[in-house]
Amino acid sequence: MSDPRAVLDELIRNNRDDYSSISRLLGRNAAYIQQFIKRGTPRALSEGDRSILARYYGIDEAQLGGPVFKNGPVVDLVQIPILDVAASAGHGALAEMEQKSAQFGFDQGWLKKLTSSKASSLSIIRVLGDSMEPTLFDGDEVMVDLGDGHARLRDGIYVLRMDDTLNVKRIAIEPKGRQISVVSDNPAYPTWSGMSRQSINIVGRVLWFGRKMQ
Repeated sequence: MSDPRAVLDELIRNNRDDYSSISRLLGRNAAYIQQFIKRGTPRALSEGDRSILARYYGIDEAQLGGPVFKNGPVVDLVQIPILDVAASAGHGALAEMEQKSAQFGFDQGWLKKLTSSKASSLSIIRVLGDSMEPTLFDGDEVMVDLGDGHARLRDGIYVLRMDDTLNVKRIAIEPKGRQISVVSDNPAYPTWSGMSRQSINIVGRVLWFGRKMQ
């Protein structure tokens, strides 16, 4: 097993850091890291210090004296992009900023229970407005499967593109399956019935939503 002191010392040198700056990163006195590496005091890094250093250098905590998981990583997270765009559940949101602003990690096995689509077909966007209340609220974040559209159209909540706006609405297949209704769950908003499947531009199906507790 590698010596955590030697590993940290090499990381600091290779990254052109210095002992005092790394000590300050940890909120410690300026001599803390030098004493740890050169004098062996403290004997081991605290769990909090180890976590900060591992994230800073992009390494596994085990290299700094943390526990070794014999069966590999505890969780294999798939990173889903959070796009800087909102889908209107109200009067319409301009779809001009479809670029990644952040990402959210999901367990691979959990994702497979949601969809058979590849992770590259998934993205998260924000809901804007109240037309889908009480199902979805303003500010909710929804995961959209871009690979689930016209070909497999069925009852469910979808993101639709209408002109230059994105809208999140419920689609209901009407009797005989030839026409559809575009539904707002909030009864204060209109529902469009008797629409042909070809008349709507589907971006993707909503699979999941997240909400900040009030």
